[in-house]
Amino acid sequence: MKLKAHKLAALISAAVLAVSSAGCGSAGVRDHAGLDNGKDDPKPSAVTTSPEEITPKGDTQNGEQGGGKKPAKSNEPEPSYSVSFLCAGDNLIHDNIYKEAWRLGNEDHYDFTRAYEHVERYFDGVDLAILNQETLVTDAYEPQSYPMFCSPTAVGDKAVELGFNVISMSNNHVLDMGAEGLISSLDYWDTKPVVHYGAYRSEEDAEDIKTMEVNGITFAFLGYMEHTNYIYLGEDDPGAVVYLEEEDRIKEQIERADELADVVVVSCHYGTEIMNELNQQQIEITPKLVEWGADLIIGTQAHTISTCEYIDKPDGGQAFVYYGLGNFISTMYDIKSLVGIVGKMNIIKDPDSGSVTFENVKAIPVISHFEADSYDGDWYNCAVYPYAEYTDDLFYANYVYGFTRDTVEQCLSYIPEEFLSIE
Repeated sequence: MKLKAHKLAALISAAVLAVSSAGCGSAGVRDHAGLDNGKDDPKPSAVTTSPEEITPKGDTQNGEQGGGKKPAKSNEPEPSYSVSFLCAGDNLIHDNIYKEAWRLGNEDHYDFTRAYEHVERYFDGVDLAILNQETLVTDAYEPQSYPMFCSPTAVGDKAVELGFNVISMSNNHVLDMGAEGLISSLDYWDTKPVVHYGAYRSEEDAEDIKTMEVNGITFAFLGYMEHTNYIYLGEDDPGAVVYLEEEDRIKEQIERADELADVVVVSCHYGTEIMNELNQQQIEITPKLVEWGADLIIGTQAHTISTCEYIDKPDGGQAFVYYGLGNFISTMYDIKSLVGIVGKMNIIKDPDSGSVTFENVKAIPVISHFEADSYDGDWYNCAVYPYAEYTDDLFYANYVYGFTRDTVEQCLSYIPEEFLSIE
């Protein structure tokens, strides 16, 4: 990913201007989810805090919700030009998960600590972490599960606490509560120290490319979905999303993002549910995204894992694509839906040439686990585990019948050995 001539020229022009002006002022359309038909539990009061300044973990220079990067101050130390990166798949919060969190909070608040405690170590030293938040996060509505999802804000609070500082809202459930639900969820994420993208307040907002600068490397974030479960925004509704079929618009946005950033991240909600194989849309559009300027493509939607690979870029560099991360956490009943991957890598920039490379690229398998008490019907131990720590006893206790180590190994066979990292 070399710095293109037009990028270099733009940077030189900007520097000259700054000096001269000194002193002047169709795949599946739903999630096949585990059902628990109990009544919804009460929720805590809505978050009312003010938006915080975005401050990603690590040696971060600044983070922004749009408008490109700010010039570094002359007295700031030289950035490292190295970013430790992580991405996770669908944070799909079924009622089993939030009801257990309510019980763990003594029916006074939601406590999602247990759900994620086994994977906390993956965030050590991570500078930039992206989560696909598969459900709306807002306290304006009662928590809801399949087929129309809405999660309490404690879910988002926990995601930020873990270390996620970039949130993709590009998924098929983003309009489950209509335009008002979308705006309410955006209101919540605006109170957190994150960049969020993939769903927007307006068409104008959708055209304002979201960026973040970390350790001297500027990232741009774009998100597109295949569908929104046949729910659409009305002409006079607030909100905006961009569908993968809008290729002319996507091309223009990626090309513009390529001018703004060293690394263009594109989240695609595509793939066929519960299928490890790539579908025709993934095969056809992914190379186009790279041709237009995408550097890192993050795929979600299938609720199980797919392959990953480098793709050569027209400028001589290489892009990388995770075609399907699967679920980060869920309580879906299909045996393949229990297998996900966490992507990790080091992103390195040569400050002289501007070229960016992806190094030590990993696909780390994780398992969604949940159990049920046959006596009182409560679900418990709804959690995501590293596959490296998933014991035979856990396989035996998992609620989903037929889920075995062979199931996991079959899914992992789709991941190239050079990237698969069981840790």
